[in-house]
Amino acid sequence: MEYLGLLGLIGLGGLLGLKEKVDSKQSGAMIRLLGIFGFLGLGGFFVPSLGACGAFGALGLYNHQNATYKKIGNLGWFGLVGIAQFLISLN
Repeated sequence: MEYLGLLGLIGLGGLLGLKEKVDSKQSGAMIRLLGIFGFLGLGGFFVPSLGACGAFGALGLYNHQNATYKKIGNLGWFGLVGIAQFLISLN
């Protein structure tokens, strides 16, 4: 379970959005804003189970016009694994 934090590296894919921005006509703008929760992955330095939350950063590419970027954006939902792991570790 300690390697679960490596899922947070998926969030680095969200940086591709700096190169090619999502067209403003594409739907899913509110979901793309969830990419901000990728910063929760930084908490993985202090609470290891939060590292996987960094995957939320890839949601910034959600519904991108480029098909490859769109697939990377869908991987952002792996951040939910980090939240689940954090809640389990509270017990």
